[in-house]
Amino acid sequence: MTQFLSIFWMFVKVNLLTTSGPASVGLLYDFIVGTLLTEAQFVEAVGFSSALPGSDALQLAMFVGHAINGPAGALAALLGSILPPTMFMFFIISILQWLRGEAWVTSFVRGLAPAVAVLMLLTAVQVFRGEDTQISFSFLIAAASLLALLLKVPSPLVLLAAGVLGIAFAR
Repeated sequence: MTQFLSIFWMFVKVNLLTTSGPASVGLLYDFIVGTLLTEAQFVEAVGFSSALPGSDALQLAMFVGHAINGPAGALAALLGSILPPTMFMFFIISILQWLRGEAWVTSFVRGLAPAVAVLMLLTAVQVFRGEDTQISFSFLIAAASLLALLLKVPSPLVLLAAGVLGIAFAR
């Protein structure tokens, strides 16, 4: 039971002290390499969690927990990884439910929408910058995707078609 709580608490700390999956890898490395896992085991865990579909952070947590203490360790790591953000979201949701009738909250959300749109646009620009040789092709796929979305084609189909076009024409 103490091993379960130790793993659980380690992952609670990692998730309280970092903001994302990739950011947690360095802190997790400091916590476990040399004490609970070897560097080779940790590198293997990061590699497997990155190669599999889904949340890298949760897969890394379960892999590390399992390597330390079997299925019970995987469960402890998973719970320790999920608990902090879940509790934080419940806290935020309860505050928003309490404030939802306030006019300033609606105005706040209206102010957020353009900022989020600009951040998404800047992210897209950074993605396109990395595409020096295929920039016109990237804009063509972007335009076709926008048209498909405006025509109400389901998003998964648009993404699948864009990926297939990338395989076919962007070699």
